[in-house]
Amino acid sequence: MSTDSPPTDLLAQLNENQAAAADHFTGPALVIAGAGSGKTRTLIYRIAHLTRHYGVNPGEILAVTFTNKAAAEMRERASHLIPDAGALWMSTFHSAGVRILRAYGEHIGLRRGFVIYDDDDQLDVIKGVIGDIPGIGPDANPRAVRGLIDRAKSSLQTPEILARSSEPYLSGIPKEAAAEAYRRYEARKKAQNAIDFGDLITETVRLFQEVPAVLERVQDRARFIHVDEYQDTNRAQYELTRLLAARDRNLLVVGDPDQSIYRFRGADIQNILDFQQDYPDAKVYRLEHNYRSSARVLGAANRLIEHNAERLEKTLRAVKEDGHPVVFHRAADHRAEGDFVADWLTRLHGEGRPFADMAVLYRTNAQSRSIEESLRRVGIPAKIVGGVGFYDRREIRDILAYARLAINPADDVALRRIIGRPRRGIGDTALARLMEWAAAQKVPVLRACELAEEAGILERGAAKATEFAALMAAMHEAAENYEPAAFLRFVIETSGYLDLLRQEGPEGAVRMENLEELVSAAQEWSAENDGTIEDFLDDAALLSTVDDMRTQRENKDVPEDAVTLMTLHNAKGLEFPAVFIVGVEEGLLPSRGALSEAGGIEEERRLFYVGITRAMERLFLTAAQNRMQYGRTNAAEDSRFLEDIMGDFEVWDAYGQQTDYRTKTWKEYRPTAVAPSPVKHTSPLTAQMAYRGGEKVRHPKFGEGQVLAVAGVGDKQEVTVYFASAGNKKLLVKFANLSPVDPA
Repeated sequence: MSTDSPPTDLLAQLNENQAAAADHFTGPALVIAGAGSGKTRTLIYRIAHLTRHYGVNPGEILAVTFTNKAAAEMRERASHLIPDAGALWMSTFHSAGVRILRAYGEHIGLRRGFVIYDDDDQLDVIKGVIGDIPGIGPDANPRAVRGLIDRAKSSLQTPEILARSSEPYLSGIPKEAAAEAYRRYEARKKAQNAIDFGDLITETVRLFQEVPAVLERVQDRARFIHVDEYQDTNRAQYELTRLLAARDRNLLVVGDPDQSIYRFRGADIQNILDFQQDYPDAKVYRLEHNYRSSARVLGAANRLIEHNAERLEKTLRAVKEDGHPVVFHRAADHRAEGDFVADWLTRLHGEGRPFADMAVLYRTNAQSRSIEESLRRVGIPAKIVGGVGFYDRREIRDILAYARLAINPADDVALRRIIGRPRRGIGDTALARLMEWAAAQKVPVLRACELAEEAGILERGAAKATEFAALMAAMHEAAENYEPAAFLRFVIETSGYLDLLRQEGPEGAVRMENLEELVSAAQEWSAENDGTIEDFLDDAALLSTVDDMRTQRENKDVPEDAVTLMTLHNAKGLEFPAVFIVGVEEGLLPSRGALSEAGGIEEERRLFYVGITRAMERLFLTAAQNRMQYGRTNAAEDSRFLEDIMGDFEVWDAYGQQTDYRTKTWKEYRPTAVAPSPVKHTSPLTAQMAYRGGEKVRHPKFGEGQVLAVAGVGDKQEVTVYFASAGNKKLLVKFANLSPVDPA
């Protein structure tokens, strides 16, 4: 497509569907914009057309998006089309909130000069208010409380609403205690004339609800409203948009429910799915010409996403030619998978394609380790986007610090890092006293913990300090007797670190996956090295301090021509000529967590769809026959999503042999020689489920139904099943007497 320039006839520069959307004048409108369909171009041209053709004052136009980068791009592109583009109001939701609250916040008690707290500021306030709340206490994880409050605000829930929740526990905290923490947090912020990031939306909504005159003044400035990425809006952003558009109703939203992948951040796909119910007279425009991907890549994407029920009708059509077939490779294991990727990156680079044109995408950050190592072995430069090198991640450094202290009780640096992770009732004052006494006695701080009473620590603090010393003594003994992987597993499971992460919600789940990968790394290291845990820590220290991946993470000395590594979530909005999506397996894509959530499978399918549609010319999908998790190698199973996109594939087996199976369906091709076997062990980090979700079953009383969600394992496994005769039912598998229904 051509770049934006000031054409004589704006609409002549667009395709038929884009032009129809850009010509929309008054009233509500929904633009369903598929991946690579030119939605930003259409939105900008619509704004320009409003000013040129319909005579709308640029000072009456508002365009809202989600990131500062996207807002800056809109402003820059608009400047080429609109002489008075500086009068346009283009911003993120949160920037719009700042602007409104700075101007009118005094109407709801915000004093001039209020400050906006960042994440660390929030944590400091929360730490100061939760110490004596029954049900929380001083040892609570402040990050869990912050996440709970942030999620409540995105849903417009006040402390009072939280207290009336039907759930007795919220993020592992009694709902009454959670509501009290929320109340105290809000009171402390108000006393300090501060607001947080979530308040930028919720307080603006409150301002509009309580002071109609202010809403009317802002509506005068926003007579024509545009919202980009509408599928990613949460409840608070939805309400803010609804209030702004209530008077003039000139609201145009752009989005694609097939790319709604941020439910864990509070995004509500129903906002876009229900737009026509909210605005029955809304005009609907569909942008279905894809300018990004080849026809074969787009065919795979279309075949995948049509299996979702929660979507608005749309079929993307490729403008480009067929292009290369999609390549699928089933590797022997995750290390061979990484080597396959490295081999193809090398091959494509040898054909003249820059490394910067290529990206490797994965579902979880933990998967990057084997990819990083394969690329490192052959000297391929890489940069990690939206993450850090594996050994630089917080949870990895924390567990390695525990290991260092277990081996070397004199490592005071390691002790200071982990004595409060998780919180153990050893406050800053007690720790300072322990360090002061240790320095005076010329002994390690861990020794001071053993002798806490002698060091002058008060009774409760002394008991906690000696408990910590006893824990480290147990770890010291384990370090002398266990292999590296078993020792790290012992540290993870006895330190209390898992409980800390469980309270952190989705972020904590990702960190737990990284700890699984750390144990696997130690297991692989032991298979190749005859060494101790000290030797493994030495190698890990080298990787995390002098390795190229750290300089790349810090964006210092990063080669301009480098392969991009990132999660599928971070890839949204980007595009690359060549894309590798690794780990297309059950338990990874879809993720284990999705199997236990209603709607989880569909969101995972949307995530895979987003990944596929990042590819412009070449798409490679990989899976492993065996994958190491938490130090144990288990048979892996191909993702159910591969069945959705059966078609014109090139298939490469674990031995690098190409197979043409275009006449076969995916199920016919799937090998039976490496059938997945159930995992007979369980641990706090891993569990295998008998049901995956999606199966059709029969119940003696309710008849036929479909499994929507799965939770628990073994005798405690529970499924949510939809029955046409009875609706949704939660059943304990052990007693439900379910039988499978033949899909034929």
